[in-house]
Amino acid sequence: MTAGRRERPAATATPGPIVVMARVIAAYGVHGWIKLRPFTENTGALLDYRPWWLRLGGESWREVLPLEGREHAGSMVAKLAAIDDREAAQRLAGAEIGVPRAALPVLAEDALYCSDLVGLAVVNREGVELGEVVAVEDYGAHPVLKVAGATGGEARLIPWVAAHVDAIDMPARRITVDWQPEY
Repeated sequence: MTAGRRERPAATATPGPIVVMARVIAAYGVHGWIKLRPFTENTGALLDYRPWWLRLGGESWREVLPLEGREHAGSMVAKLAAIDDREAAQRLAGAEIGVPRAALPVLAEDALYCSDLVGLAVVNREGVELGEVVAVEDYGAHPVLKVAGATGGEARLIPWVAAHVDAIDMPARRITVDWQPEY
């Protein structure tokens, strides 16, 4: 390092696949806290992991260190290192927060993480291909599969509920649903 000039720290390589665990909703307060919508069964589970990884829009994942956090009214609030005011926190709105897949507990044989569904083909009971899962969104009541069709156009949103999802065949990388192409 030369006098009067600061070198940038080397970028940290992403430690394998990242599983999205929450989304930043907004700034919280005036001291750089953020409000998060967790995608975990246990709202506070994300606080058990350090560091977190953050991705905003089309950017690459970057490592962030949560300094404090707590559950708050069905969501979470957290203070990240180097985010010291409301404006900096608000710029993170919409960002995804994740942890390395390798850091997550091993699941039972019949269980899976929502991120495991991304990339699976979706077909209906008649065998009609509806597209591929590009995301699993959470709008509050239950998860929703975002399925992009092979022919383009708008993505389908299929509720992740027993009434619509018949089977998941992980070896075949396919989900069978009770859903029609015109829906």
